[in-house]
Amino acid sequence: MLCLVATIPCAGGTLLNKKAPEFVLLDLNQRTLDLHAYRGKVVLLNFWATWCAACQIEMPRFVNWQREYGARGLQVIGISMDDDPAMARGLSQKMKLNYPVAVGDEKLGELYGGILGLPVIYLIDKRGMVRAEYRGETDLRIIESELTKMLDRH
Repeated sequence: MLCLVATIPCAGGTLLNKKAPEFVLLDLNQRTLDLHAYRGKVVLLNFWATWCAACQIEMPRFVNWQREYGARGLQVIGISMDDDPAMARGLSQKMKLNYPVAVGDEKLGELYGGILGLPVIYLIDKRGMVRAEYRGETDLRIIESELTKMLDRH
């Protein structure tokens, strides 16, 4: 089942309204990427891979959102599920991603309910709670509408 809106639970359980699983990774620039450090911001956590066409379609929009909404408290974080960091780095540079990207693994995927298909997007509120989950190709207007509502909440 696709999770197109926050009120529809995903098959196999959901992280909705639960604390987002914490992680600390090195990003593609060898800087520490600690999810907890973004507390106080709305986080769009995007699991993707270089071979995923839908993922590549979304990325320019996420770049725009980071530019447009970053000052209001949005932080986009990309998690490449590629096996080879060089591939993720290459696509990141090609797409001119303006947000941190790290390479995830099966363990991180398990923490987030199993990342079996891509893309998978989580919207995490300022308190670190998962408020929306989107699996598969999703209308980006739905995601943008939800994230702007989250940014407007104090």
